[in-house]
Amino acid sequence: MVSDPSNPSRRSPDHPSFLASGLAIIWLIALVKLLFHIYFNNRYGYFRDEFDYMSCGDHLAWGYVDQPPLIPFLIHISRAVLGDSLRAIRFIPALASSLLVVQTAALAREFGGRRFALLLSAVTVVIAPQYLSNGSLLGTNCLEPNLWMGCAYFALLAIKRANPRYWLWFGVVAGLGMQEKYSIAVFGFAIVVGLLLTPQRRVFLNPWIWLGGLAAFLIFLPNLLWNIHYHWPFVELMHNIRAEGRDVVLPFPQYFLQQTLLVGPITAPIWLTGLLALLFSARLKPYRFLGWSYLVCFMTFFVLHGKNYYLAPVYPMLLAAGAVVIESAIEGRKEGIPEDPHPSWAWLKPVSIILVLAAGAYFVPITVPVLSPNGFLAYTKHLPFKLPVMEHAHARAALPQWYADQFGWEEIVAETAQAWNRIPAADRADCAIFAQDYGQAGAIDFLGRRSGLPPSLSGHQTWWLWGPHGYSGNCMIVLDDRREKLEDLWNHVEYVGTSADNPYALEKQIDVFLCRGAKFGTLDQLWPQIKHWR
Repeated sequence: MVSDPSNPSRRSPDHPSFLASGLAIIWLIALVKLLFHIYFNNRYGYFRDEFDYMSCGDHLAWGYVDQPPLIPFLIHISRAVLGDSLRAIRFIPALASSLLVVQTAALAREFGGRRFALLLSAVTVVIAPQYLSNGSLLGTNCLEPNLWMGCAYFALLAIKRANPRYWLWFGVVAGLGMQEKYSIAVFGFAIVVGLLLTPQRRVFLNPWIWLGGLAAFLIFLPNLLWNIHYHWPFVELMHNIRAEGRDVVLPFPQYFLQQTLLVGPITAPIWLTGLLALLFSARLKPYRFLGWSYLVCFMTFFVLHGKNYYLAPVYPMLLAAGAVVIESAIEGRKEGIPEDPHPSWAWLKPVSIILVLAAGAYFVPITVPVLSPNGFLAYTKHLPFKLPVMEHAHARAALPQWYADQFGWEEIVAETAQAWNRIPAADRADCAIFAQDYGQAGAIDFLGRRSGLPPSLSGHQTWWLWGPHGYSGNCMIVLDDRREKLEDLWNHVEYVGTSADNPYALEKQIDVFLCRGAKFGTLDQLWPQIKHWR
């Protein structure tokens, strides 16, 4: 008996076995991807944002200026269990990126796909540059696709199986997503719009979808209260970034083109096929709300000048749908009814897999440090396009920002330690280290422990909320500031030195000063003036 995918209330009682369905090979692919990331995840150095997450994890709270609390909480647990090595810090993203392979294949299966559709959708996720990058660095991006696709999966099941209880699980995942990165709210909004634009709007007559919304709200509530208590820090941060014009704003054609680069140019025909199928195919008509959700997300992020990768978490569901349509075309199936495969088309299955893997392998060095820095620079000379730049300040680096921000931190900390060693032991209890941004501050907090450096101070992001730690301000090591400005604040300003030049770093040759004799009174009095949220 074959189920009719156009009728979501009917399900086939004949479920293929774990091996026959192809899920065994999918799990094997996911395991290989995990081992791949674990092997290469210690090639360069700690990434700027990773210092931020680790420092926030040392100050557990229900929120932070630039992020919700889930990633800092998870890295706090991970460090306690696995330690502080690069591979340990990046185990969570490696695992999440690998599980995304299984999630995408599961979506393809629910769309009606068989073994080839599962395999094709899984392979497209394996080689997608954005998901490779997610598996290589700790960040809020690393769990985002898993949570978005968790929402998509439970929404799909609620419709396909005519079981509204799945909307409760949709809400649970959405609530966790809000504790990981706020942008999932756009996807949730897009799902609602998609449902309202299709016959599936009837789900709003059922209490379970409202209970799902309540679950999402209750899970998100602690962070919401935190934001209210601190007068909406994240909103203020986003406003400041917009006012400063820090991000690169792309015109529509370039924004769309860069979407094709996120998951690889070779896979663009697959996800575009999936999008068109979700919007127009009779076979996938029950899930048309997912196609609308993509369009709503795309236009929302484009209008709000969101970075190109903000839309990246949505593509696995389009890749899954596209793989199912391509499988049906190769096998000569219509509306989910299998026919005899066209013998002359069977060769397309292995060829398409090989082409996707070959194209993916060509682009792997862009997002995974399989090459040395010099090797990477030589490799980029042969790329058919320029790598995208998300912020204007990133254009000055030799390497792309996601690599450049893994260099230079050791040199900054070493120069700071030189200044620290000039301070008599008796004076160190009241001598603070002030950094200009969370990268510098986090590097001192994490790497500086080897040299006996105390935790840093900064006016940047959540460091400002953590305050001056009781320091008076009469003795302070200050990084990366103008001497003239410092002399307005202290009686004695001594230039200690400049961090050694690292040719690959984004932050190069940071000046370090030793300042004594505060003119501003106490550091508590000065603190409101050094707030720096952007």
